[in-house]
Amino acid sequence: MESIRISAVKYANTYPFIWGLRESGFDKKVILETDHPADCARKVIEKRADVGLIPVAALPLVPDANVIGNYCIGANGKVRTVMLLSNCRFEEIESINLDYRSRSSVNLTKVLARNMWKREFRWVGTNDKFDFLNIGKNEAVVLIGDQCFQMENYYTVKIDLAEEWKKHTGLPFVFACWAANRKLDKQFIKDFNEALKLGVENIDKVAHYFRDNGIIGEKELKKYLSTNIDFIFDEENKKGMNLFLKLLKEGPANI
Repeated sequence: MESIRISAVKYANTYPFIWGLRESGFDKKVILETDHPADCARKVIEKRADVGLIPVAALPLVPDANVIGNYCIGANGKVRTVMLLSNCRFEEIESINLDYRSRSSVNLTKVLARNMWKREFRWVGTNDKFDFLNIGKNEAVVLIGDQCFQMENYYTVKIDLAEEWKKHTGLPFVFACWAANRKLDKQFIKDFNEALKLGVENIDKVAHYFRDNGIIGEKELKKYLSTNIDFIFDEENKKGMNLFLKLLKEGPANI
């Protein structure tokens, strides 16, 4: 039987999932790849992967999307790694440069602008050549991922977008969840869940294992994974996700 292809996010917030899939040996049963969030979505949409950690804003674009698993990448308040950054006052921001790596974070910014901030901005797309540190006087950037830990120090205005969502809605925000583009065997889903659970329940070991893997050191990584990321795809997270998808579909609206 052909191996099931899984695309996971390559950032630190996904380390517990990666560790669990490897430690359990589940990665030997599948083809496991790590990608930027937008690329995870693209692979599943184009059927170059069967399962992906999909930015929730991309779920409507996945043919026959089937959300699987009991785990997600969410935040019930400050997330640290999805930021709006600028060197002018928030009231003076005229245009926002949007990180090309995540559909959900970009759309969260637009939903906040329309429904909560009541602001209009000029939206500017970026690519892998964009210099996020050198922006104009009345500009801001939406930045995602581990680089936020370094690059936020270069800005005077730092708005945590998950914290903004929580402040205005009272709900957690889900950035990504596991979704498949075809029906999967129940035993496969059960084993997949157990592998993810293993990582989520061993944050200390995860932080130690990935301590030299990137920008974030072991102590800060443990704090980030324990405090800022909510991995459990429970009813509150589902409510937050469904509200976001509803507002995204409606366009300009009020909560």
